[in-house]
Amino acid sequence: MTRRARLAAVALLGGVAGGVLTGCGSASAPYAPTGVDQLVIPTPSLDPADFVEGVDNRWLPLAPGSTWTYDRVVAGRRGTVEATVMDRTREVAGVAATVVHTSVVSPRHEVTAESDRWYAQDRDGNVWLLGEQTTSYAGGRRDTTGSWQAGVDGAEAGLAVPAQPRVGDGYRVEYAPGVAEDRVEVVALDGSASVPYGDVTDLLTTQVRTALEPDVLRRVEYAKGIGLVRELTVSGGDEILELVAHRP
Repeated sequence: MTRRARLAAVALLGGVAGGVLTGCGSASAPYAPTGVDQLVIPTPSLDPADFVEGVDNRWLPLAPGSTWTYDRVVAGRRGTVEATVMDRTREVAGVAATVVHTSVVSPRHEVTAESDRWYAQDRDGNVWLLGEQTTSYAGGRRDTTGSWQAGVDGAEAGLAVPAQPRVGDGYRVEYAPGVAEDRVEVVALDGSASVPYGDVTDLLTTQVRTALEPDVLRRVEYAKGIGLVRELTVSGGDEILELVAHRP
């Protein structure tokens, strides 16, 4: 997804091992090294029987009512990102997906963008991203660029967070041609960070790239039992996102 369309804290990404969505192949090229056993990523089809109710992955626990608040700094300007797990689901290709609503708030306390992202967990604990509806309000206009849904216009569900990540694993987290093409690689399982929320350790650390912005490299970090704690642009930009508060 392009930076213009992407909502900074809704990434909630991840990737890897063991699985039940074997599929019969995908129209898109695989991301080597895949390192994701028995999974076709992205998957060209979804079988509702492969999924369970709710999302309790240790890296991305999404209990209804949970909230995250982040500081977001872009080009020296500070804003806020707020994410909430809604007490409702969204059906995507027959799968009841958990809805995460995110708002991006400007330094002037104006909501500049909103997004609903749809997640579903398979029986092995892998969390899949099934799409999102995103709206930005730049210049007083509603812009839905970046929205996509698995099974529509060639879009396919990607892997958001794995059950058992391994260093070196790589995968697509989303695939909607020309709209959302993030690729992820797991680079560490023992990271640490000091953020306004506190000092966190044993982090799942990933690198994220997209063919839509080939010069941009982001680092995204997750803590067990919490979820996303920090995201920063390593090259091609200067955006930083850090967790301030979390309510499970």
